[in-house]
Formats: sequence, C-alpha cells, structure tokens
Amino acid sequence: MAVLLRGTSAAAATTAAPSSALLATTFCRARGCGRLLPAAPRLQRAFAARASAQPLEVCAKESITVPGRLGDCPFTQRVLLTIEEKHLPYDLKLINLANKPDWLFEINPEGKVPIVKLEEKWIADSDVITQTLEEKYPEPPLATPPDKASVGSKIFSTFIGFLKSKDPSDGTEQALLDELTLFDSHLKDNGPFVNGGAISAADLSLGPKLYHMEIALGHYKNWSVPDSLSHVKQYMKELASGILSLLELSFQSIFSMDSFAKTQALQEDVIAGWRPKVMG
Repeated sequence: MAVLLRGTSAAAATTAAPSSALLATTFCRARGCGRLLPAAPRLQRAFAARASAQPLEVCAKESITVPGRLGDCPFTQRVLLTIEEKHLPYDLKLINLANKPDWLFEINPEGKVPIVKLEEKWIADSDVITQTLEEKYPEPPLATPPDKASVGSKIFSTFIGFLKSKDPSDGTEQALLDELTLFDSHLKDNGPFVNGGAISAADLSLGPKLYHMEIALGHYKNWSVPDSLSHVKQYMKELASGILSLLELSFQSIFSMDSFAKTQALQEDVIAGWRPKVMG
C-alpha cells in the first residue's frame, strides 16, 4: 500500500493503488516563501520557472504511528530538505514499508526508500540523490567544501552505538561525547554552521540525524547534549531556526518554519523507529 500526499496535512492524503501515477499537488517553497534578497533577481526568476516545472517524484517511508504522515527516516528528510532549499516542486508518495507494493521493486529492486525520479530515471541513496540535485540545480549552491564535508560525520554512528548499548561502562557514551566535542570545537572556530555563516549540504545531512539523536536518547536513556558543548547546542537551535530558504531574510521557529517542520518525522515515529535497535 502507498499513500499519495495531496496537500501539507495528513487529512489531505489519499490512498492510491500501486498502479496509480505518482502525481499530486506540488509542494514548492517557491510558491509562498518569505522575502528574497533584492540582489538575487536571477534566482527569483529561476525559482519562478521551477515552480511551474514538472515536479520530481519522491517515494518515502510512511509513518508507522499516523497513517498518511511522513515517516521517520533522517536520510529521507535530508533529501526533502535539499529539494526544498533548491525550490523544486515535488510529489511525495508515502510507502508502507511493512507492506511494500510490487511496483516499488520494479523501480528499485532493493525496495528501499528514499528514491527520486529525475529525468525519467529513478535514483536511490541519499548521497547520490543530493549530489545529483546539486549538479543539475546548482543554484542556490549547497555543496560543502571538501575539507569540511566530513565534519560531524561520525556522530550518527556513535549515537547508534550508545543507543544500542546495555553496558554503561562500554565506552559508547564517551565515543559519542568525543565526536560531539570535536564538532563543538569546529563550530567554535568555524561556525555557526559547518561551512561558516551559510547552511550547506553537510548541515542538511547532519540536522535530521541530530533531531533523531535528541529524541531517541532523551526517550530511551534520559540523555541530552551536555551544556558544556554550548556550540553544538546553539547549532541545533540555529538549525531549528535557520533551515529556511537560503535567501529568506527572516527566521522562524522550528515549529512554524516551512522547510524543517514540513519534512521532519513525528517524535512518536522517531521513538518507535529506534525501538528495535534498543530492544534487539
């Protein structure tokens, strides 16, 4: 079974048969975004043209707690944030991973999501998808310089190790703290974001993972980022208020902003999604 979103709310979602075309009302930041910088008329024209273009087709995990809502995959959120920041229209089809439709295996034999259809070709893997989008739609630029591309890249794996751990003395908590401390030092010297003052692809990848870390460790281990890592805590606040169009002047809270709020998973899904790792 799959759900085809036809609006921004779950109430506007409808169930679609596997043979249905992946068409729905377009989500597009360019249709109702905040003010753009006056110095960027070229980008304004590009965004306006994209708003009327054929939307990308995106298959993503459906919520396991609330049918018709986006599920709890940080890699999918990374892809959707990239699409949002590029001001690209897209249609989102939600897949019940417990009951995958046959057609999903026809377009991706592994049956995994996210996958995106771009120029009649289905692309899998969030790394490949976001790189392809950057190459095809270079404005606004999101690429992170090579020397900073790996910043914070070990936080997610050490978070998982700590989450799964049942031995308080096995060093997994310290491994996570070590990675967060390195990241804190980087932000202190280079912040407020990975690449300085501008949000880049590294932030769009790391942000959803930190969101999962905060919720999962808070729920299962009553753990949070120490106050001593003030730059990491501020970074998470900056991401909460800062993942908007790179050209918008005003910033909103994470709960009201368009980009992160539209693409983030429900907390209940994040908790349920990590439960097998904790209980296994």
